[in-house]
Amino acid sequence: MTFEARRAISANHPSLPGHFPDRPLVPGVVILDEVLTALVEWRKDCQLAGIRAVKFLVPLKPEQTFTICLSASDDGGREVNFSCRVEDRIIVEGRLEVCWETK
Repeated sequence: MTFEARRAISANHPSLPGHFPDRPLVPGVVILDEVLTALVEWRKDCQLAGIRAVKFLVPLKPEQTFTICLSASDDGGREVNFSCRVEDRIIVEGRLEVCWETK
């Protein structure tokens, strides 16, 4: 089971001033926030329990469109693998631990 979402971080995002002057880059925490937003869009009844692993491979620039790819692992749905790509190049990859809301 997989899910994809496309995103771009606005050049007006409040985290960008000072990160870095004259050559802004999107902070990793902003990218991860978009990954978590995509996770909730995909699986509305789950919550993040932890980030098992994350590797930032290539910087992301403001206004650069990227694709978030989420896929369930084979452990009964407790872990979700993710990657972020700009075109065909992976810029971030990792694994999330999730828990399911009980009602």
